[in-house]
Amino acid sequence: MTRFVPRTAHLVPLAALAALVALPASAQGPQYRARTGPFALTDCRIETVTRGVVERGTVVIEDGQITAVGAATAPAGATVVPCNGGTVYPGMIDAGTRLGLVEVGSVSETQDTDEVGEVTPQMEALTAINPSTVHVPITRVSGVTTTLSVPESGLMPGTAALVNLHGYTPEQMAAGFEGVVLNFPMSGRRGRFDRREQEAIDKAAKEALETLDEVWEQAVLYARIDSARVAGTPDAEMAYQPEMAALLPVVRGTMPLLVEANSATDIVKAIEWLDGKNVRAILTGVAEGWRVADTIAEAGLSVITGPVTGLPTRESDRYDRTYQNAALLAQAGVTVALRTDDRMQNYRNLPFHAGFAVAYGRDLGFDRQQALEAVTINPARIFGVADRLGSVEVGKSATLFVADGDPFEPATQVTAVFIDGYQVPLISRQTELFDEYLRREPGLTTVGEGE
Repeated sequence: MTRFVPRTAHLVPLAALAALVALPASAQGPQYRARTGPFALTDCRIETVTRGVVERGTVVIEDGQITAVGAATAPAGATVVPCNGGTVYPGMIDAGTRLGLVEVGSVSETQDTDEVGEVTPQMEALTAINPSTVHVPITRVSGVTTTLSVPESGLMPGTAALVNLHGYTPEQMAAGFEGVVLNFPMSGRRGRFDRREQEAIDKAAKEALETLDEVWEQAVLYARIDSARVAGTPDAEMAYQPEMAALLPVVRGTMPLLVEANSATDIVKAIEWLDGKNVRAILTGVAEGWRVADTIAEAGLSVITGPVTGLPTRESDRYDRTYQNAALLAQAGVTVALRTDDRMQNYRNLPFHAGFAVAYGRDLGFDRQQALEAVTINPARIFGVADRLGSVEVGKSATLFVADGDPFEPATQVTAVFIDGYQVPLISRQTELFDEYLRREPGLTTVGEGE
């Protein structure tokens, strides 16, 4: 697919700011540089996620892949990484962020999440991602190694991209999944401060749905014309319609459609709209999914939900319904992945979202194993990359981390992170600030000096 670069008015200041806050590794000391293998992670407990737990063993990493799990010896020339009884986990996947698209939330010049127009599916998040963003190291030191970066605003704001949190270019970070985003028309109020009359709300929702239907009809027609062209005169060029060209793989079922819907009414309407369209749809947001969990399960749709630590959608709801949403969906038989969707870019908190889901969902059957799956193998399966990510298995990408305890517990420390076989440094803006202000030696004076 042809890539269309988003507005450079946003990209240039973002890159300039990145140069100030995150110098490339080549301009920094060796402690900032990722190391390549082979590696042997020894004396570790291994939570494979899909094949049980190995209480004591070794993980061997060669050529970016996991080549041995369990009883194994370090290959010749391998760097031995002692885990000292720590646990190896697959890298966690945050299934909904703005990572790489926003640097400073209060500075518009550092934001590249949306474009002019309601229908811009051709605007690809991957072209706008800033590999040098300060949020990459901040996020991965918590064991979150992969994120879905999602454009926003408008009916079809663009194409989301799954990225690994290591690389000098967006292409090096690409993790093998892209999907067009559809913000399904809202039938209710846009928030607590929406003071529109009900008539105005209904009218806006009706017009938005009519626009969506019109766009989809055009996309289907475009696909038919393209098929006829290929069958008859394959050398002929199609008229320049980048929006339709971007929707072509969605119409043909080769690229997923990420359908954002949150109220129970909108979720049901979205499912009805999808019926019969032969689309590879993934429901996202789904804040009130627990109200219509059986309907979602019956439709056979997977769900990306979060933030788990959000507020209830209605004042009359129990305070913990948002915490229990994932559990109630899973209880109905829905495949669930979690996202932070954090406006403040706190994607490092993904494990704590999972922890809340366990704490408030345990009585509903949502245990720690299911929560771990919701941030590892489930999103990998939903995104079609489970052959490479989401579990610790021989033949998969060596994208994993080592921790001295349960990653869902705040006191747990991550001691090593590997992405595609590279051991990445456990250094971030936060760790540097912590070290600097822990010492606070430069500039200190004794009271009374100089008087």
